[in-house]
Amino acid sequence: MSWWQIALILTGAVIFMEGFAWWAHKYVMHGWGWGWHRDHHEPHDRVLEKNDLFAVVFGSIVIVMFVIGHAVSDALWWAAMGITLYGLIYTVVHDGLVHQRYFTWVPKRGYAKRLVQAHKLHHATVGKEGGVSFGFVLARDPARLKAELKRQREAGIAVVRDSARA
Repeated sequence: MSWWQIALILTGAVIFMEGFAWWAHKYVMHGWGWGWHRDHHEPHDRVLEKNDLFAVVFGSIVIVMFVIGHAVSDALWWAAMGITLYGLIYTVVHDGLVHQRYFTWVPKRGYAKRLVQAHKLHHATVGKEGGVSFGFVLARDPARLKAELKRQREAGIAVVRDSARA
């Protein structure tokens, strides 16, 4: 494969994964997978969460992609590498920056601040119903997210924590 084909596959896989992650977060983690995801939304002092089992499942799928890709398809192998790259970005940005699992840095401006604000608004709801900002790397304007939370609360779709009332 040429370098530009590899770059295209890597870039496409990372972009695809943000869309897939949004979908999985909204419809799986806040749906039938809530049993694993719930503790991610609740205060605790444990290093690991049941929610981390999603990383084990998705990581296992990618390992299979690497094995099959090695045997059959360079493109599949590079797609698995792009998914792994997204996983690294997720780990640093979501677990590291947003949830401060590995380091403490509170951004004062720019996109990093917007990302942290958007995810705090995601955690503003109680339970799996309703909510905003299901992506992990892309974040909408926090003012729009607050307005959406307010609409959901008024419509009875979501219960918003008192400390986060829009």
